Amino acid sequence: MAYNDLFLRAARCEPTERTPVWMMRQAGRYMQEYRDIRAKHGFLEMCRTPELAVAVSMQPVDLVGVDAAIMFSDILVGFPGMGLDLEFAKGEGPIIHNPVRTAADVARIGVADPLDDTGFVMETVKILRRELEHKVPLIGFAGAPFTLASYAIEGRGTRDYENCKALMWSEPAAWDALLTKFADTTIAYLCAQIDAGVQAVQLFDSWVGYVAPRDYERSVLPHTKRVIDAVKTHGNKVVPNGGVPVIHFPNGATSMLDLAQKAGGDVIGVDWRIDMRSAVEQISPKFAIQGNIDPVALFAPDDELEAMVVEILEAVGTRPGHIFNLGHGIHKTSDPEKARTMIHIVHEHSNRIRSGAGA
Repeated sequence: MAYNDLFLRAARCEPTERTPVWMMRQAGRYMQEYRDIRAKHGFLEMCRTPELAVAVSMQPVDLVGVDAAIMFSDILVGFPGMGLDLEFAKGEGPIIHNPVRTAADVARIGVADPLDDTGFVMETVKILRRELEHKVPLIGFAGAPFTLASYAIEGRGTRDYENCKALMWSEPAAWDALLTKFADTTIAYLCAQIDAGVQAVQLFDSWVGYVAPRDYERSVLPHTKRVIDAVKTHGNKVVPNGGVPVIHFPNGATSMLDLAQKAGGDVIGVDWRIDMRSAVEQISPKFAIQGNIDPVALFAPDDELEAMVVEILEAVGTRPGHIFNLGHGIHKTSDPEKARTMIHIVHEHSNRIRSGAGA
């Protein structure tokens, strides 16, 4: 089997004969093979057991046909190493039993060591690279400082972020100290993943769309930019010819793509809330673009799914550097066969568009 490097070439804005595809949360609950493993093991147990994490990471590569693998893990696995009491409660998602609400709470939080506290992730990466040697590239990932802080402060997922924003506005020094610790942890964590062998990394800023542009620019962007700059510098040292691409995914932030670009990255991920033509117009050609079909499109009839895919591909046209992805994670009730259909449609029509053939 010939090695498929489409994803890496697209991430570096190099020409590709067709558009590569991968899906956020592609290693997960929509696949029966994942559910079979999950029925026997806890979620954090799976993250912390390299053999299980590798098996789950490989499932979409072998069964769905994506053009890149992403390691199975979670953005919060470093929390215990920082002194945060993390639990994944059944039916509730992540819960932090000692949330950060005051300057004193910030002071007690430490910086996690990537090897001592999350060495299981690095072992997963090393095994995956061997498994993927003649297949597709491997993506590592981490949470961005704001998104990590939002979980730490709120204590669980939320849609209001009142505690998070209250700390940001009322105690800016404590806020900056907290995000500095998350940035330091994330830099060390992603650099360790690169050393272990990941070939690209994605920075998930999953909840930053709930922040106003003024607050993003003043209180979030500097920390995100510091992470991206440091990781890019490290990646360029490890891989001198081409570096390790950094995907910056500010979910829900399509109203401030100008600021997201200031934060940096090699690839800007966009969600489905923006038309791809508008994204292409707003995002500088120096960045690759990742996205952006609605995850619920996988429930549409095949002809409608095809129309949506083609609309996105034609909006990008022959511009180098497009990675097709869902606008966010694949839904747990999606049909894997539908995902395979979407990938086939992307490959077929992007080849036609990029080769200049007629419809």
